[in-house]
This record gives sequence, C-alpha cells and structure tokens, in this order.
Amino acid sequence: MLIPRLDAVRPIRVPTVRDDRGALSAIEAGIHVPFAVARIFYMHGMTADRGGHAHPDTEQCVLAVAGSLRLLLTDGISHAEYRLDDPTQGLYLPPMVYIDIRDISADAVCLVLASTHYAPGAVIRSLPAYLEAAGAA
Repeated sequence: MLIPRLDAVRPIRVPTVRDDRGALSAIEAGIHVPFAVARIFYMHGMTADRGGHAHPDTEQCVLAVAGSLRLLLTDGISHAEYRLDDPTQGLYLPPMVYIDIRDISADAVCLVLASTHYAPGAVIRSLPAYLEAAGAA
C-alpha cells in the first residue's frame, strides 16, 4: 500500500489567456499536472457534500471551474483545508489522500483530472478503512 503524503498536495496554476472576448485556460498533462490524464470528470448540481474517500493509486487535480467549494484532506496524521473558488487555480492530490468536499456553492462545477481509469473496488470509502490502510489506525 502506498504511504499517504499530505505534504505532496500543492496548488496548480492553470495558464490563462485573457482578452476582450474573455478567458481561455488550458491544462496539459505532464506540463501543468505531473501525470498523464486517463480520466476527466466533473460534478455539478451538487446538493450535498461529496468525497469521503481515497484513491490508493490515483493522482488527481481538482478545480472549481465555477462557484466554490472547500476540500478537507487528511493523510491520517496531518489535516489540511483548501478553498477552491478560482478556475485558474487547481489542487494536485497525490495517491492515498483522503478527501471530503464541503461548503459547495449552488453554482459549483468541480472538475477533476485523474491519472487512472475509475475502478470502484479500489476506492477506500470510509475514514476508518482509510486509517487502517494508511497504518494510522
């Protein structure tokens, strides 16, 4: 099992070009995110908190491309909190970081770039199971 590393979480600046027509932001795998992107998904119309899980083998970049949300992260020992409310700023998450998504605005659209395809059986879906897997229980 991969050892969690909350200290590897870091902001990702999304290059953005602005002119009188608006803004264009682009993310390139291996340049702006440190992994090849295997999956892209987005959440919208959220009416409840999300997350409550960890991906043992997946790197992710999380962005609020509209609205705002708060990420609560843990590696079983340390805790961190990030507010995402700027579509030009993302957050890199290494594998094995437990994430909760809270305080989601009604207009929020959360975009996630992931390094692996979705494997439902690989997701750790509770904090107690995560703490055990991470050796922090």
